Amino acid sequence: MIAKQAIFEGRVQGVGFRYEVKQIAMGFDVVGWIKNMPDGTVELHAMGEEEEMAEFLREISEESAMTHHIKEMHCREIPLMDNVRGFTITA
Repeated sequence: MIAKQAIFEGRVQGVGFRYEVKQIAMGFDVVGWIKNMPDGTVELHAMGEEEEMAEFLREISEESAMTHHIKEMHCREIPLMDNVRGFTITA
């Protein structure tokens, strides 16, 4: 099990990015959340098996309908998350 934080830069707010990522998450065995940040980026925290996480992030950054909105994606490993169920969009 692994948890990651991803920060997406580019035109990622106001284009349905969070909703698209939530839809993508439904096709993977991952849990976590995604939210807009005040600086215009979108932050994602997700947890799952290492290979599943890699495929999930690859789907978002390379194959989704939102790929062309992403200018940069910064990922880092974070501590495992407690009591997280499903994948949600937070305010």
